[in-house]
Amino acid sequence: MDEEREPAEPEEPTKGPLRRCLGTGRIRPKEEMIRFVVGPEDALVPDLAAKLPGRGLWLSAEKDVVNTALKKSLFAKAARRKLTVPTDLAQRLELLLRRRCLDMLGMARRASLVVAGFDQVKEALAKGQVRLRLEASDGAPDGRRKLAGKAPEPVDEWMLFSAAELGQALGREQMVHVAVLPGGLAERLRMELNRLSALVGGQAERSGGQEAK
Repeated sequence: MDEEREPAEPEEPTKGPLRRCLGTGRIRPKEEMIRFVVGPEDALVPDLAAKLPGRGLWLSAEKDVVNTALKKSLFAKAARRKLTVPTDLAQRLELLLRRRCLDMLGMARRASLVVAGFDQVKEALAKGQVRLRLEASDGAPDGRRKLAGKAPEPVDEWMLFSAAELGQALGREQMVHVAVLPGGLAERLRMELNRLSALVGGQAERSGGQEAK
């Protein structure tokens, strides 16, 4: 891979490292973006963990921005060479991020940082123990409404996965209501969920606390 040193952007104390999006030219926090590197045979390689060697090409985690970068050959222009870039890059990124989120959820379960099931999530919310919630996209809306407002403080909530997908990540057949307890792993998962939400055109909702009144 290209070992050219990656240019650094200034940092903001409240947002951490920043990078410039090659699609929009805007400077944004790294956690809202996706890094790419040039791999063997000049193939574009997504680097979701931002750890691969080589100069990074940064793009905002938004479907329209990804498609614009493809249409205008911005990756090749930034790398100053012809690159092999899949035409369905946005779809591939979505699949990679979905897998990454579910893998992290499985890690959180193994670390005893996950509460699953309506009654268990309701109790954890009431005790203020929940950092984020995942609700099955195909779950009944009634259960979700009953959990809204149970937390003393607002809790971020996503509906990005089916009950079967959540269940598989947790070693069960299906799961509709899932909560993740506070900690470093929850913060990493939250970042990935935000990137996935931005890529598919959604966003986290907030429930609980004063905002739910």
